Amino acid sequence: MSEPTAPSARVERSGLDPAIAARLKRTAEGLVCAVAQDRDTGEVLMVAWMDDEALHRTLTTGRATYWSRSRGEYWVKGATSGHVQHVHEVRLDCDGDALLVLVDQTGPACHTGARSCFRTAAPLLSGE
Repeated sequence: MSEPTAPSARVERSGLDPAIAARLKRTAEGLVCAVAQDRDTGEVLMVAWMDDEALHRTLTTGRATYWSRSRGEYWVKGATSGHVQHVHEVRLDCDGDALLVLVDQTGPACHTGARSCFRTAAPLLSGE
């Protein structure tokens, strides 16, 4: 696999396979929700956003690449923190509006330092 691409301004013309691009249902901003899940345990680690170029980079490098809405740039998970997501599989849901990214996570996935962004949150509804 090639080295991850540095963060950059939004790409208008992506190298994403047109057959894959045609299956995506994007937000008005051109984004698709991406759910990162640990491939061994099934634990949901985090949710982020991808545009066509972020998905293309993810598929071609094997490193999870997302679009940061707040920073307005691409980010390769772990490029600065070392908390890398090695991508093993990417699935598109039945509606085409969400991606499931199966990863091997190195270190915490959450920016708070938690393994999962969902681990520290109190449940909104508990089955008890």
